[in-house]
Amino acid sequence: MMAEAASQVPLRLLLVDDHHFFRIGLSTVLSQLGRFEVCGEAGDVAGALAQATRCQPDVVLMDVRLPDGSGVEACREIRSEHPGTKVIMLTAFGEQETVVGAILAGASGYLLKELEPACLVEGIEFVAKGGSLLDLTATTAALEWIRKVLVAQPNDPFTTLNERERSILPLMAEGKTNREIARALYLSEHTVKTYVSSILRKLHLHRRAEAAAFIAQKRSAQAG
Repeated sequence: MMAEAASQVPLRLLLVDDHHFFRIGLSTVLSQLGRFEVCGEAGDVAGALAQATRCQPDVVLMDVRLPDGSGVEACREIRSEHPGTKVIMLTAFGEQETVVGAILAGASGYLLKELEPACLVEGIEFVAKGGSLLDLTATTAALEWIRKVLVAQPNDPFTTLNERERSILPLMAEGKTNREIARALYLSEHTVKTYVSSILRKLHLHRRAEAAAFIAQKRSAQAG
């Protein structure tokens, strides 16, 4: 009975969008289901960070474009301060740079706003259980960016990475530990440690944290 009661505890959601009526509609639909509790709302980055600390949500539904900054940066901050909180990015666009930025910021999912409510509900519950999801448009955009990155300049240190190292680099940039990377890629922790050392050496980086800056720089160069 105890386990059954625990499984019925509503998921705590934080809604972040600068359109007040969109938040009202989303809150109304989700609250009526009984499986969710909207514990907070915000219309900007500052509010999102404050509300995330105040109500400790299970999942944040985050608009990409906010009046005082980027939802992607808000996602990065929230994931850094509250690792147990999942973030789903919501947007009306499937822009290549934004998709990759959201993934690197630690977002668990990226969905377009016109998605059917039933699919959104399934996505929230899937992410809350540790899953990761991307809208098909978003996936296509991310893969296209990766293909462009792989066509690098001959003297670009990125070209010295092998296929396995290229798969590990984005996970490093997300701030994942060796153990988490090993789990995600079905490798041993020792093997991941060896690859990480090799990546840092080849890219002339001194710390793992610099991997995020390296990828952000490549993304900017590709956008330019």
